[in-house]
Amino acid sequence: MAQNNIYGNLKGIRNSVIEELKTLYELRLDAGQLVTAELALKLADITDFINREVSVYISRSGQVLAVAVGDDQSVELPPIEGRRGAGRLSGVRCVHTHPNGNPALSGVDISALKNNRFDAMVAIGVTAPDFAQSTLSFGMITSMDDNEQYQTECYGPLALEQAESIFFPNLAAMVERILEKQSGSSSLAQSAERAILVGMEYGGGVSSIGWTAEDSLEELKQLADTAGAQVVAKFLQKRPKPDPAFFIGKGKVQELALYVQQENVDLCIFDDELSPAQQRNIEQAMGVRVLDRTALILDIFAQRARTNEGKLQVELAQLQYTLPRIMGKGLSLSRLGGGIGTRGPGETKLEVDRRRIRDRIAYIKECIGKVKNVRTLHRAGRAKASVPTVSLVGYTNAGKSTLLNTLTNSDIYARDQLFATLDPTTRQLELPHKQQAILTDTVGFIQRLPHQLVAAFQSTLEEVVEADVLLHVIDVSHELYKEQSNAVYQVLDELGARDKTIITVYNKIDKLPEGSGLPERLAKEENSVCISAKSGVNLDVLLELIAENLKLKAVEASFLIPYSDSAAAARLHEAGTVLEQEYLAEGTLLKVRLEAEQVSAFEQYLQK
Repeated sequence: MAQNNIYGNLKGIRNSVIEELKTLYELRLDAGQLVTAELALKLADITDFINREVSVYISRSGQVLAVAVGDDQSVELPPIEGRRGAGRLSGVRCVHTHPNGNPALSGVDISALKNNRFDAMVAIGVTAPDFAQSTLSFGMITSMDDNEQYQTECYGPLALEQAESIFFPNLAAMVERILEKQSGSSSLAQSAERAILVGMEYGGGVSSIGWTAEDSLEELKQLADTAGAQVVAKFLQKRPKPDPAFFIGKGKVQELALYVQQENVDLCIFDDELSPAQQRNIEQAMGVRVLDRTALILDIFAQRARTNEGKLQVELAQLQYTLPRIMGKGLSLSRLGGGIGTRGPGETKLEVDRRRIRDRIAYIKECIGKVKNVRTLHRAGRAKASVPTVSLVGYTNAGKSTLLNTLTNSDIYARDQLFATLDPTTRQLELPHKQQAILTDTVGFIQRLPHQLVAAFQSTLEEVVEADVLLHVIDVSHELYKEQSNAVYQVLDELGARDKTIITVYNKIDKLPEGSGLPERLAKEENSVCISAKSGVNLDVLLELIAENLKLKAVEASFLIPYSDSAAAARLHEAGTVLEQEYLAEGTLLKVRLEAEQVSAFEQYLQK
């Protein structure tokens, strides 16, 4: 391709215009920019003068490779040499004008994008006489379908200032990684996504429950590991307050954009919840997918959900999170290549409009409401049978599922990872003196548990609210066990369960260094016990403590009800559980389990 050649339809073009077109070769874009305002304004000026489309072809280094002119409807494409390996783009992007002022990509534009495998196809809708008011759209190849046909996405319209802020190399690199995975041409197909973590310290640097920004960022790393990401680096920014547009500030975002490009990063995860506008701005500036803490936790829940109820609850939380962001997905490309933040039943809803999402939310709430009714019936049945209930609560990975397995000889899934168990499990618990209770394992809590999850899992978390006793399981071997405990109490406050009878269970004492003295000090606290759920240490003490706190007053007694007093027999059936029934000459002999204080109401029929 000869330098300074002007390609296409030059008939009727003045020599002065051709010379002006040749000056476009002298422009050099910053390697990180999709387009510059200088280039866009110059193209718009020439287009308005000759009323024809003008296109330039730019390499990834920012060099103008070719300039072409078309008629007022289209432009002839010169031959563009670029990379054509499997899963690779050409390394060239096309920036062209639309004289009619419409920035939307045409069918011809999309076809040229696919056929030439351009990095991007940019269309500038020329607005005269103030060319600075022109807007642009751009399209990119983003994936391949099952028939290995390229799929594209279009973005915009964008103001020139917005377009200048897009860090384009990261977008192109991300697309190529997606194509490599989908074409099977790379060993990346099964590799973990490379992620960076970003936190910010502001407002004194310590949360209301005692966490520092560094502690929170370390926990975010555990969450990212659980989700399947490979954490490349962690960044902590200190500011007086969050930036309303870029959260950590535009300068820091631009700095991270360069790091992301150099280290081949796929994903940027923020430790705080981002507003839709902040997420969109950061994605445009960095050119990679951006998640916040809430989206990451939702992704983990999507992986863990196994039951139909769990899947519905996760989808509800995802849709409630997505709804205000439906217009802000922008350049994330997350729904195209899959990966962290895109899994679960809700992922196919990202393209539907707000009305359809609201309809889906209403339907899921109706389904969950039916499940809630079933749970209510089960609880009512247990209450009538005078069977006390105990719920396990605690920070994620505190050992709740392991404790349930050990106490009830069960084999539910229990692993040393965050949110290993999502769906609630209920088992029968044998207590001392042949007494029985129902033990329920609930979802683990975490600091700043997304409010969408608390709302979505309301029916599940009602098991906590309705329980007679809560076992607050604490991983005492964790250096931040006090802060984790405070986070649990914060969630219990939200649920309205803080005033329940709570037994504090300090777990994993076998992991403490010998001679620490901590178990002895903790055991002196009121209503607390130090145990090891894994090795079974002090579980007998725990069971005795549960029985004591339940204040089991259900007794079994026999009553002889005369046939003439059928109302008393009916009341007795309602008050307790009839275990045996025998018809005698004097009346009906009923053996009933009921609360001790209710026995006095039937004292005259009691058989000693």
